[in-house]
Amino acid sequence: MPANLVLYTNPQSRGRIARWMLEEVGASYETILIEYGEPMKSPAYLKVNPMGKVPAIVHGSSVVTECAAICLYLADAFPAAGLAPNTNRAAYYRWMLFAAGPIEAAATNRTLGFEVPADKESMVGYGTYDRMLDTLAGALSRHRYIASDAFTAADVYVGSFLDYGFLEHRPAFDDYLLRLRERDAFKRAKAIDDALVQQSAENQEAS
Repeated sequence: MPANLVLYTNPQSRGRIARWMLEEVGASYETILIEYGEPMKSPAYLKVNPMGKVPAIVHGSSVVTECAAICLYLADAFPAAGLAPNTNRAAYYRWMLFAAGPIEAAATNRTLGFEVPADKESMVGYGTYDRMLDTLAGALSRHRYIASDAFTAADVYVGSFLDYGFLEHRPAFDDYLLRLRERDAFKRAKAIDDALVQQSAENQEAS
């Protein structure tokens, strides 16, 4: 019988964010690995995500793509995990979407070698890369976690950017990352995806 909750992912992708979130909510799920290239653009997968990107989840008849949406959806779909706060919802939404907007855009542009011209900063949502980092560091210096002193789904998304090394270091990130990396769900998710990467490497060597 097909699983009620399916994760489409690649262990060398942002699919790691979705897996961590799934491990946090404690739901049973099936994993379908999608290789880069032709498999990710296949007609079968494009029916799930027309963008031909991972991750995506299918929960019953619902399809969810985009990491922020997946985190928000799973937090609401599995309320017993306590990852969608009942109070301080404003900060929760703010920092979840700060990751989806300014962090994602600034980090991607920096990786691609694109710098916003000084006279065009007002046209870019994140302004400057350094301003984005300083804003994030300021938020993390005020609480144990991004939205409050309690861990939420927003920490899965924000924390993933920091754990992957996508962003330049700020001292305010250190204790935060230590707390995240000690979480059992984080360790489980990382172990699963690291093992899949290793398995893929071994298969390539054997072929």
